Parts: sequence; structure tokens; C-alpha cells
Amino acid sequence: MLKKQVKIRLDKSIQKLTRSIIRVFDRYMPEPFAFGIIMTLAALALTWWLTPASAEKVVMSWGDGLASLLPFITQVCLTILFAYALAHLGPVPAFLERLAGLPKTARGAYAFVAVFAGCVSLVAWPLGTILGGLMARQVALSFRDRGQKVHYPLLGGAAFSGFVVWHMGYSGSAPLLVATQGNPMQEQLGGLLPVTQTILASFNLVTIVVTLATVALVASLLAPADAELEEIDDANEVQDPERRNQEPPLEEGRSGPAYRLENSRWLTSSMGVLLIIYVANWFYSKGIQLDLNIVNWTFLAACLLLTRSASEFSQVLMQAGRAVVPTLLQYPLYAGIMGVMLNTGLVAQMADFFARIGTAETLPLIAFFSGGVINMFIPSGGAQWAVQGPAFLAAAEALGTKPELIVMGIAYGDQWTNIIHPFVVIPLLIMTGLPANKVLSYSFILFLVATVPLAGGLIVAGFW
Repeated sequence: MLKKQVKIRLDKSIQKLTRSIIRVFDRYMPEPFAFGIIMTLAALALTWWLTPASAEKVVMSWGDGLASLLPFITQVCLTILFAYALAHLGPVPAFLERLAGLPKTARGAYAFVAVFAGCVSLVAWPLGTILGGLMARQVALSFRDRGQKVHYPLLGGAAFSGFVVWHMGYSGSAPLLVATQGNPMQEQLGGLLPVTQTILASFNLVTIVVTLATVALVASLLAPADAELEEIDDANEVQDPERRNQEPPLEEGRSGPAYRLENSRWLTSSMGVLLIIYVANWFYSKGIQLDLNIVNWTFLAACLLLTRSASEFSQVLMQAGRAVVPTLLQYPLYAGIMGVMLNTGLVAQMADFFARIGTAETLPLIAFFSGGVINMFIPSGGAQWAVQGPAFLAAAEALGTKPELIVMGIAYGDQWTNIIHPFVVIPLLIMTGLPANKVLSYSFILFLVATVPLAGGLIVAGFW
């Protein structure tokens, strides 16, 4: 009886805290594009105030940076297009539906989508927000079809929070870079830093498990009262699930070789086979190396092999096309922020400050928190490491700190604040149809919770 009363009081306390955070985000959290403009103005003001750069230098550095991420923007847009298409072709929708049917209770559903998003983001970081968002939507639809209630915004927040482990996995920018021959910090490190000391290190693997388990557990406890549940509705749905497996409409009165080609399967399948051969040869000749291009060509190959025709594939891509608009609109803003903070030396100045205040044992933890702060202005793991790495590695050498802990400390900080960043959440918002404030209000709570296992893992490794 006492145990039940304690549980009821705990649930009420959690719900009260959650409602308070949701109200704050609802009132003060602008939509992502407005947030990007605010971050731009803040970065310009901060740079002009803290560096000797003139106002002209600040503005020109910002303008020169706007186009700096165009190749990356193209890669991300293709990833969104191909991942969306893959989820709506062949047997994939049925497979996602079966997976979505695994959780039988609402609490189990929140934990499930967090773990699912975390696991796929460990394989390739774009999958975390894209497939995580798709799974959150599919779970919500599965519950609706079964006549059960589930809080859709919490599903979205839990899925986004699973992304908190991406930099600890196979596509982690910093640990992969320092393991690559000819990287800019190879001389400073005295050689390569193999992934067995970073991604595959025991402290990192244990921290992944503990972090995901913690996020999943707390997500399952955040469910609101039944009266406050928000279920998925037509406004949230990216595509009507009842229509996705229908045959493409035939064009009346049209025939001939061109029509037969664009509606034949062999044409797209042959291109898919060519891409598979290319990707297989890539891994054979270069080893297990993964980048966004290879992820995209693998997705495209799968799409081409699953689609019934070029016509069907084009129609699915047209439906996914609107998903890339927010990305095209907002990525240049953050490229500009990155340009002004890098070209004026502000980020290096911040990194130097953080590196100077540490000890041998605390330096990884300082790298973690500084990585989290800088990530809010430069949400790019590779760019962060390029700027923060030299200062922290120099401090690590002077203090006797293991360099692998510095690499993973900055990586942990980058992924940590990713799950409260209105820029990073865009692909998940596209996949779920949810507004940013509803997702981020829950991911903010899980962001606070994730601090404990992430920082704890670095502390234990530092003192071990």
C-alpha cells in the first residue's frame, strides 16, 4: 500500500514538472527558423563583443560562411529524401508496422522509440532523427488502430532523445577522424588513435547502454494523465498510410516505349544493382568506412531495388520533397554562424579558456560541457572537433590526460545538446508532423537526465 502511494505521488510530481516545462517551451520557444535568426544575431553580437574583429569583419565572415555547408546541405537533403522514400516502398512499410506493434503499453512505447532511435543513430547519425521520427509516427498509428491511447508529442521527444548517443557510434565524426590516416591532428597525437580506444573502448560501450537505458526509463515515466494525452491526427500525418501501397495511377491514352520504360521494374533494378556493386567495392577496397555519400548511395540502391518503376519512385520522392524545404532554409543560417565564429577566432578563444581551467582528471568533463556549449552555435561534430581539438589536446598533453578521453568528451558534449537544438530536430519534425516546442519540451527533460550517465562515464574513465 505504501509502495503504491509513493508511486502515485512520484507520478504526480513528474507530471507537474513536465507540465511546467511544456508551458515554458510553449511560451518562449520560437519555431526553428526564428530560433536560427535569433542565434545568428546572438553570434554576431558575441563575436563583435569578445573578439578584436571589426563590425565589417564580423558581417563579412558571416556572409562568407553562408555557402560553406552547401555540399553538406545537399547530402542531408538527399538522406532525408531517400530515407523517406525507403520507408514507403516495397515491404519496408509492413516491416515498420510490425516493429511498431511490438510495444503493447504506452510506457513501453515511449521507451521503445527512444531505444530504436538510439540504436539506428549508432549505425549512421542521419538515421536517428529520420527513422526515429518515422518509428514514432508508426507507433502512434499502431496504437490508434488498436484503439489504445498514447501521447504523440512524448513519442516524438523520446525518439529525438535517443539521438543522444550518435557520436559514440559508427559514424562519430571526431573518433573516426583521429583514426584516419593523414588527419590534421595526427602529428599532435603522435600517430593514429584507433577506434578500439574510442568508439569500441569499454567505458564508451558501457556508457552507451547506461545512457540509452536511462533515457528510455525516464521517457516511460513522463506520460501525462489521460485527460492531457494528444494522439496523432490527420494534421500530423506526413502521408495517408492507406494510400502508400496503392499502384501509381495510370496515364490514360498514353503508350509507347517511353511509357513502358518508365513503368518497368528492370530499369530501376539495374541501376540499383550498379550502385550495390559500387558500394560493395567501396567497402572491399577502403575497409569499413562510412560517410554520408555511402549512406545515401546505399539508401538509393535499396529504393531502386524495392520500387516497382521509375514512375512510382518519382511520385514518392515528390511527396517527400516538401520535407527538405526547412533544411534548405535553415542550414545556411548555421553555416553563417559557424563562419563568423571560426573566422574571427571566437570558438578557438572559447576552447582555449575551457582547456586552461582543467586538471588531468577533470579535463574530459570540461571538454564535454564546452562541447555542449559550442554545439549550440556550431551543430557539426566535425567542425567542433577541428576547432576544439588542438587546444584540448595540447592541454591533455601538458596535464597527462589520455587523448581518447578528450576525443570522446567533445563527442559526448556535441551529441548531448543536439537533443535540445531546434536545428537538429528538423528532420524528426518533418517525419512526425509535430511542432518543435512539443518535441523539445520532452527532449529537454531527457537532456537533463542524460547528463548524469554521459558525465559519469567520463568521470569514471578519467579516474580509472
